[in-house]
Amino acid sequence: MPSLTVENYLKATLQIASESGAAWVSTGQLSQSLGVSPGTVTSMLKSLSESGLAVYRPYEGVTLTPQGRTLALRMLRRHRLIELFLVRTLNLTWDQVHEEAEHMEHAVSDFLVDRIDEFLEHPNTDPHGDPIPAADGTMRGAAAPLLPLAEVTPGQQVQIARVINQDGSFLRFLADSGLNIDQHLTVLSRSQEAGCLTLEFSNGVFSLGLPAAADILVAPISQG
Repeated sequence: MPSLTVENYLKATLQIASESGAAWVSTGQLSQSLGVSPGTVTSMLKSLSESGLAVYRPYEGVTLTPQGRTLALRMLRRHRLIELFLVRTLNLTWDQVHEEAEHMEHAVSDFLVDRIDEFLEHPNTDPHGDPIPAADGTMRGAAAPLLPLAEVTPGQQVQIARVINQDGSFLRFLADSGLNIDQHLTVLSRSQEAGCLTLEFSNGVFSLGLPAAADILVAPISQG
């Protein structure tokens, strides 16, 4: 059975590759994501390569093998289902569930995860809008491409579909501002010079910095 560390590396590699759309993930990206030194990452990637879970190339990075991807999807499925379960059953907020799921995902059985999936009626996405893998590894929640809020044209109406930055303080900031998954927004203006967007939604008019807006993915709302 893979160790907790191996599972974390596989899951992080899959997440980075999925978000960037790139086939290879650099040691620097993994170092930043996992909070460990590049040297530590390199040593682990060599071990993953030797075990057949990944292919590692110096100066290029790592890509998962079919076996490694299967294990990574298994961990991603566990993590995201546990997050949603904690929100729906224990009323935890979306900024509280990530750390709890990080601990629980390594301990629960596939049987229990499948029962959680059944209890939640096979959901497509977790509390942050991230797609949930099905038991066979296919990714649920695949829809039209999403756009970073920072790139939305002024005048466009959009709906928040996914939040990439899942740092607790950032999620609390969004929630305190009234911004949540499925929230409808209208972008009133965008200023590169000031580095912010002006948004209108049910709570009124709100300004949001472009770096923060880049971590919020939205879907256009048809105005026809």
